[in-house]
Amino acid sequence: MISQRWLRIIPVALVMYTISYVDRTNVSLALDPKISSMMHDLLMDDRMKGQAAGIFFLGYVLLQMAGGHFASRWSARKLISLCLIFWGVFAVGCGLAKTFYQFEAARFLLGMAESSVYPATLVLLANWFPSAERARANACWNLCQPLAVAASAPLTGWLLGAYGWQTMLTLEGALPFVWLPIWWFGIRDHPREAKWISAQERDFLETTLAREAAQLEPAIKIPFWHRLARREILVMVIMNFLHNSAAYGCMAFFTDGLKAKHFSAMAYGLLFAAPYGVTAIIMMLNSWHSDKTRERRGHVALVYTLSGLSLILSVLLKDHFWVSYGCMCLAIPGPFAALAPFWAIPTETLPRNVFAPVIGLVNALGNTGGFAGPYIVGWLKTEYQSVAIPFTALGIGMLVAAGLAFLLPKSAVTVATK
Repeated sequence: MISQRWLRIIPVALVMYTISYVDRTNVSLALDPKISSMMHDLLMDDRMKGQAAGIFFLGYVLLQMAGGHFASRWSARKLISLCLIFWGVFAVGCGLAKTFYQFEAARFLLGMAESSVYPATLVLLANWFPSAERARANACWNLCQPLAVAASAPLTGWLLGAYGWQTMLTLEGALPFVWLPIWWFGIRDHPREAKWISAQERDFLETTLAREAAQLEPAIKIPFWHRLARREILVMVIMNFLHNSAAYGCMAFFTDGLKAKHFSAMAYGLLFAAPYGVTAIIMMLNSWHSDKTRERRGHVALVYTLSGLSLILSVLLKDHFWVSYGCMCLAIPGPFAALAPFWAIPTETLPRNVFAPVIGLVNALGNTGGFAGPYIVGWLKTEYQSVAIPFTALGIGMLVAAGLAFLLPKSAVTVATK
């Protein structure tokens, strides 16, 4: 029988973050001049397009460490509730923008409003799922990222064609307000606070999580800042930067390869969504096998390698549309399929009072790749009138990240069974 934790915590968290991801991906379609007038209305070129898509991440880095700290010391549930309110306001503001600079400012503030959500949710899941379940729990929650694209892209394409980009961004930007009461009443920070969990399961979880936390505490107390000065944290930052550069650089300019075929707005949405449907499948398979084998680093490296090679092949085979498109369907999953085993590593190798800020630090610095990827692709595309060079660079970056994965530590937590 499936535990109530999987039915109550994961779906509510998944939908919550899916909404935030819709606010990121709908911009990729809105900024496509083939199906939207946004670039014309706001007087944007390809360089400004990359800048507008990526500036979200400059705001997104600001409160990551603080978010992890407050989620761990205060309440992930309350912190994310506040974030839902603020990101709803700024997401709607993106749809109300009348100039490029107004839109850019709204996107920056939107990123800032969402910056605490990712580390806070990882802390929440670590409060509910022991090490043996953590990669699967992270993967089930992170399904929001490909599902947000696969589910929303056709709807976004239809709204763009029927009502325009302002209405689309405003309607989809209001979704956090709809989900706020469900989050507030459906989530609790710890098993001991939930009335719906059985006493047996509650005691097992509290005991297991406390034992795992004790295993990671060093015998000699080490100052907090000294714990952050570790080689593997720098490696994780670099990997996360390369990961996000590829994920968002591809997302912002993926539809460029579809223009020659003159697809309708709805067809654009469906073709944009398909690789993210493939991503969801690969994510679940990779996380399931990672938990089954208790191995993290190789599972990160494998999907990064698949992504890097496929992205390079998509450029080399660009004259064969459907073959190139098939390669993109294998290139896009890599950064997302690595998330579950990647984020399981700090929770299984670092003390509890350290891993939450570390997650925030790595996510903050790494997510500057979310700005760098679209900006660099936009700049190089403007210079060379093609995505071939920037996509090849992103593919090489993923191969480098795959090699770096083996510099990360192995899990220091022993598995408990119920």
